[in-house]
Amino acid sequence: MKEIYEAAIEECRKGNVSMLATIIKQAGPSPRGIGAKCLLTRDGRLFGTIGGGRLEAEVLAEAPGVLASNVPALMSFHLKGTDVEDTDMLCGGDVEVFLAPISPEDSGLPALFGSILKVHRRGGSGFMATVVDPEAWQGKKAPMFFATTDGTQSGEIPGAPDIEKELKDRTEELVNQRLPKIHHFPKGEGSLNVFVEPVVANPILFIFGGGHVSQQIVPLAARVGFSVTVIDDRGDFADPHLFPEAREVLERRFEDVMDGLPVDGSSYLVIVTRGHSYDKEVLAQALKTNARYIGMIGSRRKRDIIYAKLLEEGFTGEDIARVHSPIGLTIGAETPEEIAVSIVGELIQERAGKKG
Repeated sequence: MKEIYEAAIEECRKGNVSMLATIIKQAGPSPRGIGAKCLLTRDGRLFGTIGGGRLEAEVLAEAPGVLASNVPALMSFHLKGTDVEDTDMLCGGDVEVFLAPISPEDSGLPALFGSILKVHRRGGSGFMATVVDPEAWQGKKAPMFFATTDGTQSGEIPGAPDIEKELKDRTEELVNQRLPKIHHFPKGEGSLNVFVEPVVANPILFIFGGGHVSQQIVPLAARVGFSVTVIDDRGDFADPHLFPEAREVLERRFEDVMDGLPVDGSSYLVIVTRGHSYDKEVLAQALKTNARYIGMIGSRRKRDIIYAKLLEEGFTGEDIARVHSPIGLTIGAETPEEIAVSIVGELIQERAGKKG
């Protein structure tokens, strides 16, 4: 998604119209899910994909009309039975795609897309709302806005402040739903259809320890949408070459490792250092944060010894109850690769809000 918004901003900067195509409805199997996007520039460059094949080809064939008229289009595909054969697609299903012109004359769009990119780069969450009724797109201003959970907004739906307010009042609900959806609002004698897409930054996963298990966790976690930071106090293990998929690799001593780390209520902390004393040191600091997830590797015996020492130092049973230890799902894991699968599985479970 980031490359799409970056390209849209760049095209606006150059004074060029581009077209943003988004799957807004999907029933049954289809190549891509709801919310999948691609951006087509006037000179024919394509960023992202809505699934390829003839579906995408037909959308791109419609693009010149959207680019020339600066008027959006709504396309429907019925990919079932003979339609499947006609479109070279084996999956079938019904799909609707909204084609939105991105005009450089709309000065608010670069700021809107920039706000979305800021969330992806720096963390946070929000939602983008786009009116998907082509006849509602009048004038030079696109009826879309982006609102964050901290209350900031870019863009607007002209003439519909009540709809904007209702959506903003439901920001937390809309973000937590995680799935894009069309919302229908009464307007005049008809209704206004607004496509709402949650925008959530990849959660940051801090891994303390750069050993064999960490080296297996990082690529798995990165692949399923975590932004990974690895921390070790040894230069040989705090080596970016060992963790090419990590966002960053830091060499820090464990005694004050949390100082300066941007740990917040959306952060995940995995403690897999090389020894009990370091695990305890990091865990004690972790319990003073509001991290969403804290997990520590080790046997139950090791865990209980560490817990006992922490209780002696003034931590409470409620503090200890926050810790996932032994870390990971119970799948009989033994090798570093298997342990990594169990840990990342538990991270996914926690992120999805599912109980074990």
